[in-house]
Order: sequence, then structure tokens, then C-alpha cells
Amino acid sequence: MIIHKGAQHFNTEKGTVVTIGTFDGVHIGHQKIIKKLVENAQANDWESAVLTFFPHPRMVLQKDSEIKLINTIDERAKLLDVLGLHHLIIHPFTMEFSRMSAEAFVENILVKALNAKKVIIGYDHRFGRNRNANIEDLKGFGEQFGFEVEEISKQELEDVAVSSTKIRKALEAGDIAQANQYLGAPIMLSGTVVKGKSIGKTIGYPTANLAIAESYKLIPAQGVYIVQSFIEGINIYGMMNIGTNPTVGGHDQTVETYFFDFDADLYGRDIEIQVLKRIREEKHFNSVEELIVAMKKDESFSRAYIESL
Repeated sequence: MIIHKGAQHFNTEKGTVVTIGTFDGVHIGHQKIIKKLVENAQANDWESAVLTFFPHPRMVLQKDSEIKLINTIDERAKLLDVLGLHHLIIHPFTMEFSRMSAEAFVENILVKALNAKKVIIGYDHRFGRNRNANIEDLKGFGEQFGFEVEEISKQELEDVAVSSTKIRKALEAGDIAQANQYLGAPIMLSGTVVKGKSIGKTIGYPTANLAIAESYKLIPAQGVYIVQSFIEGINIYGMMNIGTNPTVGGHDQTVETYFFDFDADLYGRDIEIQVLKRIREEKHFNSVEELIVAMKKDESFSRAYIESL
């Protein structure tokens, strides 16, 4: 898959079949749409393309929006890459772009830039300045500019919308099992390993402190989780704590992972962690000794779970 940072950088001699959307999570509902896109491209000797926007429109149009997304833009690209897609166009969403008329968007972006021969889109899709154009307008533009429009049914779209909503609610509640079921894969957290207070090292549980740069990234509920990560080509398991570490006087939320049977310097490295299962809520223990006892139980549970996979 080729990633294009803006429609103006896209170029292909073939026609394209295009879909437009956020595709946050790239969950099982999204995957059905992408599969349809890829199959259309193969059947017609076209190239498949997803047109998405970043920042998220609400981040630009509603400055005080506290929108949280399941994926960062880089995570989204990585998930789309494995679905057989030819192109991902990440077009910058700006105030200027938001004022583009529907016809200008179709002519300049879909037709001239992307060479669209077919657009697969939801029945309720709206676009153009103030989102004043709908799918019937798009079909009209299709006749004018020579591309076909395939409508995604209400039922298909409701499946997608419900999944996104349920995933976000599940993550906020710490229900990793349901979130992962809808995603079709473990939820991922990506960031850079930074130095923490090194308290874990003093109690026999040295942790990798993950700094997630994107403030819009939705972090699962506070608690202890079983996780895995691929580091230097090796699949490594561990347990992760999301929370404030109240037992040792912490205040700010951190994402810290103790990797099992792994002893390498990760400071400054970018890693991706997949969250497999929630063990329990974060708790305030009366002493560090009680905390260590709980962590040993968490580790035993985690190792047994990993053995069962």
C-alpha cells in the first residue's frame, strides 16, 4: 500500500475505485467495506483507494472538541495496509478545505486528482461546504464527470457505526474482550519508551514507560492488562498498568509495561503494544509489600493465560 500525504501527491495511470471515511479502528465492519473496494478494483483492473482526512474534521471545526479516536493516524495506516489496499490518501483537513464546494471537491479531488471511476459510499454520506451535498448529488456528479456510485446500505453502515460506538465504550470501560472482538484484532497502543521514576525496578518489576504523543488517542480504562509486543522480531508478552500508581504516590496517568523474560534497554525506542486481556482494576494498596504480592498474582495469572493461548 502506498501512502499519499494529500490528494495532490496521488498519481496513477489506472482508474480508481474510492471510498471515503475515517475508518477509525479499521474494525470488522470497516474491513467488509475495504474488501468490497479491493474486489471491485480487481474485477475492473482499477486500483483501490481510501480517502481519509487528518486532522479529524471535528478537531479543526470544533476547537474545544475532546474527541478521542481508537487509532492514531499511523496505526490506522498500518491496519489498512494488511487488507490488500493499493492506496491510502491522507488529505489535510483545514478550514480552507472545509469551505470547498461539493462540486469543486468532486472535480478537483475525486476526478482530477484520484481519477475515480467508481465511488463506494454510505447512503447517508454528506460532503462539501457545510456538508450540504448528499449521495443523490454525488450520483448526479457521477453522471456529469463519468464515474459510478455504489451505495453502502443502511444496514451495512449501521453495523459499522454500532461497532465504532461499542468499541469506544468498551475501551472506556476496560472491556478489552468486546473491543477486540469488534476490531478483529487486539487494540494497539503505540509510543516511545521514556524514563519514568524507576520505582518498578526497585520492587523487582522494571517497566517500560510508554509516552503516547497523540492526545486524541483513546486509552483503555485504568487497570492491569495482559499484553504482547513484537520487538526485534520477537513476540514478547507482559503485563501493563494504566493508571496513576496510587500506592507509591503517583498522580499523573502512565502506561507502564513489565515484559516477561526480557531484559533489553528500550529507552528512546518506538514500540507497539497489543492489549490482550484485562486482569483487574488499578488499586490503592496499604503498602508496597501488598502491591508486590498483588503483582506476583497478576504475573502468575498472566503467564497461565499466555500458556493457554
